[in-house]
Amino acid sequence: MRIFTLYRELELPISIEEAWAFFSSPRNLAKITPPELGFEILSDLGDGPIYSGMEIEYMVKPLLGIPLKWITEITSVDAPFVFTDKQLKGPYKLWEHTHFFTAIAGGVRMRDEVKYGLPLGPLGIIAHSLVVRNKLNAIFNFREQVLTKLFGQKQNQ
Repeated sequence: MRIFTLYRELELPISIEEAWAFFSSPRNLAKITPPELGFEILSDLGDGPIYSGMEIEYMVKPLLGIPLKWITEITSVDAPFVFTDKQLKGPYKLWEHTHFFTAIAGGVRMRDEVKYGLPLGPLGIIAHSLVVRNKLNAIFNFREQVLTKLFGQKQNQ
């Protein structure tokens, strides 16, 4: 299996605590996911913070409106600096998303590192080139636009 990596970085004019509160709440995922993906949380999560071992079940429609169940596990949490979620069941052969938060002058730097692999061997690699890479970039572009709208743009110091 070929492993791909997506990196994204965004600076926002909010504190690390505010960023952590927003991103560590699975309930906010729908706000930063493009509507055409039909993202819906199926798990009853309660109101508590995320924790290592937490499993979250979603329904998404990643391709042609076909619903797909996706289950992730929060595998590590070091509040308010980093957490990682891994796919247990879903469209990828491997999905490991680490969210990093660093306090900086005037705000917070958020960094995403997503390691992922696709099923189907060579067909998965072709699908990555034709569809998956562009789809993931579009999802993260949408996310950046929504976050900038919600929290504003960090001014360079």
